[in-house]
Amino acid sequence: MYNIELAELVWGKRPNSALSDSVFRRWTQGFVLSQSESTALEQFEGGPCAVIAPVQAYLLKNFLFKSDKPNWRDCTAALAAEELGSERFHALIQKHTYATLTELKEAIVDQYSTWKNRFGVLLFLYSVILTKGIANIRNEIEDTAEPLIDPVYGHGSQSLINLLLTGYAVLNVWDGDRECSGMKLHGIRNQSTVGFLTLMESLRYCKVGAFLKSPKFPVWILGSETHLTVFFAKEMSLVAPESPWEQARRVFQTYDPEDNGFIPDTMLEDVMKALDLVSDPEYVNIMKSKLDPEGLGIILLGTFLQEFFPEQESTIPDSFTVYHYNGLKQSNHSEKVMYVEGTAVVMGFEDPMVRTDDTPIKRCLQTKWPYIELMWNTDRSPSLN
Repeated sequence: MYNIELAELVWGKRPNSALSDSVFRRWTQGFVLSQSESTALEQFEGGPCAVIAPVQAYLLKNFLFKSDKPNWRDCTAALAAEELGSERFHALIQKHTYATLTELKEAIVDQYSTWKNRFGVLLFLYSVILTKGIANIRNEIEDTAEPLIDPVYGHGSQSLINLLLTGYAVLNVWDGDRECSGMKLHGIRNQSTVGFLTLMESLRYCKVGAFLKSPKFPVWILGSETHLTVFFAKEMSLVAPESPWEQARRVFQTYDPEDNGFIPDTMLEDVMKALDLVSDPEYVNIMKSKLDPEGLGIILLGTFLQEFFPEQESTIPDSFTVYHYNGLKQSNHSEKVMYVEGTAVVMGFEDPMVRTDDTPIKRCLQTKWPYIELMWNTDRSPSLN
């Protein structure tokens, strides 16, 4: 039976109830594994990365940290396809309800070929929506007139990305709820299993909260203006709780948005309060004189950390192996969907700046690690688009 409410939530309302054939066609693909990288999903056209990238991120989390297989890059691939238009596709959808998780798992395995066929991505998306409940999703989306998939360009909304990442279809990426002009705007409720970083933050369009920036596993979806990719590592220390030194550096840097390495001395009291340090005015004035003996009116990050956190440092290793995934063939070297391997170094504020590059992927990662440097094992930096 054609479910109008479901289709409108995903694709939006149309005067003639007709879905754009070109947009629908871009979303009609299955979960297909690359012939060049057997645990990497291929994306055929722009649009479905809003589903494919989160699924890829969770697959990698399981391959890297939950699987008994010694080689996390080893899997088996297959592909099937059939042609259906949007009307016929929606008319043939059938809903099955399962009472227990065991029954659901058995059904998923039994229907394995379905996930690989031409409509696997959409069927997975619809299953997620129906499991969550259309009404529940509408209650979480702030603008219920906005569909989960843009009807003109075919891109998935942030609400869709957040639904697949966290289970909640909220629009915003900050932590918790915020009041704005008398309205309550919903953000991310708790620490995500895999994370999310976006180039839009480096352009000052948004601010991603700690629940997405610091997930439980070192796997992050990276967002550009039009596409989603995945950045990951096997180094669990990347998601270990912050040390007091790391927390102090992060808090200090929130008062230094231009990344100058210093703040005006008038902000010292605010930083000390934010870190629960002694911050009565008399003590703050004493520390101003000690941290700025020349009376320049600024407090250097290095001097601040050496004064209050002298014996501590970052828990992140000096260098570690990283990988990047982009599901679009045309965005990969030789048009083969493969993980790009590289080495990351998270520099300290006091270290000489190496400046390996100034690419979109580096600017995106700098929203999490401001002093990160990247050296890829390929001739060119991985693409976010």
